[in-house]
Amino acid sequence: MRTTVQDEPGSLAALCTALAGQRVDILSLQTHPLAEGTVDEFLLRAPGELPASGIATAVRTAGGTDTWIERADAHDLVDAPTRVLGLAARTALDAAELPLALRQLLGRCTIRSQPAPAGGGRAPGGVPVEGALDDTVLRLRAPEGGVITVERPYLPFTPTEFARARALVELDARLGPRVPHGRDVLTLAEGADITVRRADTRDLEPARAMHERCSDRTLRLRYHGPVGDADRYLNHLLSPRFGRTLAVQTASGRVVGLGHLLWDGDETEVALIVEDDWQRRGVGAELLRRLVAMAVDAGCASVYAVTQASNTGMVAAMRGLGLPLDYQVEEGTLVITARLGEPVASRAGELGSASAP
Repeated sequence: MRTTVQDEPGSLAALCTALAGQRVDILSLQTHPLAEGTVDEFLLRAPGELPASGIATAVRTAGGTDTWIERADAHDLVDAPTRVLGLAARTALDAAELPLALRQLLGRCTIRSQPAPAGGGRAPGGVPVEGALDDTVLRLRAPEGGVITVERPYLPFTPTEFARARALVELDARLGPRVPHGRDVLTLAEGADITVRRADTRDLEPARAMHERCSDRTLRLRYHGPVGDADRYLNHLLSPRFGRTLAVQTASGRVVGLGHLLWDGDETEVALIVEDDWQRRGVGAELLRRLVAMAVDAGCASVYAVTQASNTGMVAAMRGLGLPLDYQVEEGTLVITARLGEPVASRAGELGSASAP
C-alpha cells in the first residue's frame, strides 16, 4: 500500500493506529519524502475477510490521501536494500538485464528504449544527462546516448524511485558492454558440432557476413522487406539494450544463425535467421527452445513471432515447443504467440540467462 501523509509529527502514528484498528499488521515500511508531504509505502498482512476498500477507508480517515493498494507477492517480502543489491549484481553480469532490473525495481511498468540519433548529437527528446521525472514517466539517458523511458500510468514515481533507477543506469554505463561468456557445444544428428553462445554488437561483422551468404528468400522471410535493408537492422538487434541474442557458430568460428529475444514494451518477440546451408538441420529449433527458456527465466508470460505462412520452418519450430499457440494474420503476415507456462527443457541457463524477476 502507498499513501501520502502530511510531513508533521503524529501523522504516521495516526495511520498505524488506524491500521491496527482493522487488525492489519505492518511487515515493512519505506518513506519517500516529497516537496510537500511524504509517500509511505507499506507491506501489510491483513485479515482475509477485510477488503482493500476497508483498508483504504481507514487510511483516509487517518489523513492518508492518494492511497493505492494491490495484492503483494513473494518478491515483496524481500527488503528493499537486498532487492536492489541483487538487481545490481544481475545488471553487472549482463547488460541485457537492465530493462528487466528496472521493471523489478519499479513494479508493473512499461519500459522502452529509443536509440541515439544517427551521427551522434543530443539524446531523443532533449532529455538532460541527469534524466527527467514527470509524474508517471521517467526518462533516463542510456549509456550509448539513447533514452530509456519508463512509464507507470497507475502510480506516480517518487524522487526516491527516480534516484534508484538512475543509479542502476549509471552502474550499467560504468561497466560498459558485456555479455555472459558461457557457451555450449552441441552435436547435430548428422554429426557436425555447433557452438551456441550469447552475442552482442561486437558480432556485427560476422552477422553481416552471414547475411551475404543468405539467399534473398531467407532474408525476406526474416526481415519482411527489401533484402538490401537487412544489414541496417543488425546494430539494433544485437544491442543488449533491446533484448538478448544467441549466435550459432561452426567449428571454424563462422556465424551461421542468430536468434533474438526482443523486449517490445510489455511484450516479447522471438526472431530467427539461419543461413541456407544450415537450415532443416535442427539449428532453428534449438535456438528457439533456448530463447523461450530465457523468456521464461525473465518472467515473460508469452512470446510472439512475426513470420509468413510460407515460412514452414518457423511455424514448425513454434509448434515443436509444445506450448499453447495463438495464430493471427495481420496485413499479410502471420503472428504466432506462445503462452509460457512450465519452463521449456533447455540448457539456456548455461548461457547466462537471468533468474526470474
